[in-house]
Amino acid sequence: MEVLPTSPLPPPGTPLPSTAARVVLMCGPSGAGKTTVARGLEARGFVRLSVDDETWRRGHRAHPVTVEVAEEVDAVLRGRLLEVLAAGGRVVLDFSFATRASRDDYRALVHGVGVEAETWYVDTPRAEALRRVAARRGRAPDDVVLAPEVAAAHVDGFEVPTPEEGPLRVLRDGREVRP
Repeated sequence: MEVLPTSPLPPPGTPLPSTAARVVLMCGPSGAGKTTVARGLEARGFVRLSVDDETWRRGHRAHPVTVEVAEEVDAVLRGRLLEVLAAGGRVVLDFSFATRASRDDYRALVHGVGVEAETWYVDTPRAEALRRVAARRGRAPDDVVLAPEVAAAHVDGFEVPTPEEGPLRVLRDGREVRP
């Protein structure tokens, strides 16, 4: 992959263009750095919706959560997403989007209200992602402890997005690279 000369985000303090409703699907395995990028977008006016924040708010400190909890959280976040889009807002979904099917599902959801989702894939080496997860201490939603085998399975089973799925930005070491 070729490194592009521009960063995916302008310098802090520079507003992103204010356009119609917009959705960014943050994509990457646990420990990739998705939340860091998503918070950068949030600081520039996007509404950040996070599975980790919502499960934490509900009192869940261990992952993975049950299927029932995951479905409840997903329903709440879908509702919030559609509310923000109906108001013309910009949303960053701070999820893993670990499978193409999950990305396709959300793309179809927002397409139904006239928005084309962009996927921002945070491409982080396996060892670095696992190191970051191992350093977690369970103090906050983005600091949830994962058993080493769970983290490894998540990283190893992750389906890397491709340009054929739709608009794609690949971020590596804080820079955008050509997919």
